[in-house]
Amino acid sequence: MRYSVLDLSPVPEGAEIADAFRNTVALAQAAESWGYHRYWMAEHHNMPGIASAATAVLIGHVAGTTQTMRVGAGGIMLPNHAPLAVAEAFGTLETLYPGRIDLGLGRASGGDGAVMQALGVHPSRAENFAREVAELRAMMGDPAEGRPVRAFPGEGSHVPLWILGSSLYGAQVAAQLGLPYAFASHFAPAALVEAFDVYRRYFQPSETLTRPHAMLAVNVFAAETQAKAERLRTTMQQAFYNLRLGKPGKLPAPIDDLESVVPKSAWPALDAALKISVIGTPQQVELQLRDLIKRYRPDEMIFTGQIHDHAARMRSFEIAAQAMQQIAVTELA
Repeated sequence: MRYSVLDLSPVPEGAEIADAFRNTVALAQAAESWGYHRYWMAEHHNMPGIASAATAVLIGHVAGTTQTMRVGAGGIMLPNHAPLAVAEAFGTLETLYPGRIDLGLGRASGGDGAVMQALGVHPSRAENFAREVAELRAMMGDPAEGRPVRAFPGEGSHVPLWILGSSLYGAQVAAQLGLPYAFASHFAPAALVEAFDVYRRYFQPSETLTRPHAMLAVNVFAAETQAKAERLRTTMQQAFYNLRLGKPGKLPAPIDDLESVVPKSAWPALDAALKISVIGTPQQVELQLRDLIKRYRPDEMIFTGQIHDHAARMRSFEIAAQAMQQIAVTELA
């Protein structure tokens, strides 16, 4: 089973955006050596702790510093962009790095109402998502002489499209268009089972895909001991709590006493949102990943980890890769 990285290019407390970009390149290069298949980055806006806002630009930078791994968007928030602009940007990337670019598309804005206003986007744009995905696919498909507007670069690039989602709507669009589907289970797992079921049940084969292909997103907090792994997780717990309070900031340092920052009354909601996580030692991570694979039957896995310390974050992704390799060996035996 293929396994990949979802990187938001986090900016830890005490660091700057330039540090985040250097860390992203270091992780991407290491991930390639650890057997990761894709390296995806996501569009978010107005968040001091996330540096991947200009997603296509960062994709080009990472692709230029790696050799073979696929690099792409997980995802581009399509309502923020004209399909032509996306086709031209990713057609350019595909031309520069042929056979290595992915384009995941989301329906959310990647920010709040103020962000949408600053981008000049009306909330109603989201209602056109399925139509605009189809339009984008056509623009990057085979040349069409009669089309009034054509994407150069972009036309004929056939950049693989993915639909991203955290609800049943994305599952329905992916099924209708015959595209692979990635579910945002790392922060919104409530509809995971039903979304996968809808996608698989109503999938329509296309020239892109003959059978459903679903990706599961998983938070990974892995270390040499359970205590260290649990402590790494407190960074994500703090960040998520702050986000829900409407106070996004840089990625907090881990703490020993989570209750000193996040009241216990908030823990159940955090646990529910971050349910699809693996936490612990290499052995525990492998067992937990086996359980997730058995339970949800994904075709691919993508790992993310909002971890404050860069070295610890690198080690966590390395442990996840080793666990997936061990699972593959066992399955082949």
